[in-house]
Amino acid sequence: MSAKRDYYNVLGVSREAGPEEIKKAYRQKARQHHPDVNKEDSNAAEKFKEISEAYSILSDPEKRQAYDTYGHDAFDPNGGFAGFDDFGGFGDIFDIFFGGGNRSGRRSGPQAGADREIRMEINFEDAVFGIEKDIELSRVEKCDHCNGNGAEPGTKIKTCPSCNGQGQVRSVQNTPFGRFETVRPCGKCRGDGRVIENPCRSCSGTGQVRKKRTISVRIPAGVDNGNRLRMQGEGEVGIMGGPPGDLYITLMVKPHSRFKREAHNLICSLEIDFVQAALGAELEIELLGGEKQKVKIPEGTQPGDVITVRGKGVPFLQRNKWGDLKLRTDVKIPTKLSKRQRELLAGFYDPEEKQGKKNIINKFRDAMG
Repeated sequence: MSAKRDYYNVLGVSREAGPEEIKKAYRQKARQHHPDVNKEDSNAAEKFKEISEAYSILSDPEKRQAYDTYGHDAFDPNGGFAGFDDFGGFGDIFDIFFGGGNRSGRRSGPQAGADREIRMEINFEDAVFGIEKDIELSRVEKCDHCNGNGAEPGTKIKTCPSCNGQGQVRSVQNTPFGRFETVRPCGKCRGDGRVIENPCRSCSGTGQVRKKRTISVRIPAGVDNGNRLRMQGEGEVGIMGGPPGDLYITLMVKPHSRFKREAHNLICSLEIDFVQAALGAELEIELLGGEKQKVKIPEGTQPGDVITVRGKGVPFLQRNKWGDLKLRTDVKIPTKLSKRQRELLAGFYDPEEKQGKKNIINKFRDAMG
């Protein structure tokens, strides 16, 4: 029996753990036992090695299957399963046993390009009303000089002599289970099936170059901070004719000096004086974006009251619907009064007389003429 600890116990996960749970456990354990972090622990390096070894097995579906079936013996060079890596890895054995055949799919072929992700800072108004912006980014694209084939124009691309253009080679190995024929990517052409004798001088034979591009991005009305836009096909170029990846744009919305956002509503402070609050008024305010709007202030408005302006908030994404503008009243009380103003105020308020709000307002209106 092997003296090694169970790999699941090393990472602290169950045998039913999924790939993400295994990855998360590995990262936590690796940070905890890294030799650079635990310099005083003489066994830190050994623990870190054990954790890395466990993750390398459990993160690979084929190796994990082998471990679940045969335990540590599946990787013991002195045991009955020695030499797996010498004839193409565990995948070849398990494909033969479980119907996978010769793994011809290992040959390199068209592959989608990598996705890109960037952050874009936009103004508050642009998030509410939408905007179209140009951005410059650097990405991998097909080489124009060789049209992506990797060879200098005018030169020939030869068929790989090792695999005869198949991109893969076959070999026969004797194993504890018998004689097996395995298939691996060709080492000379790396699975391409071609050999380039005169590589392109622009891309050094890769068929790809990094370029700066300016692309136009349409930001829809109603986006919010942290929203993510996807631009299909604007990522890195694909490999061997594969489709390009996608570009993901994370939006960062700058705050506004007057307006705040709550879901699809806009919140704004409306400053009025105590006369307007008491008698009511009709004011013209400036909405987000500069449009003017008349707003009625009801008589008897109190500090902190909210006046709603329908349909002047934030639009719903992809819907013909808008939120509201919420005006929170800020009643300013004068700090200095003239003698006449004091007399007028004293004339309509009697602290010993119990009056309703309407009566106070009527007296205030009479006092103000």
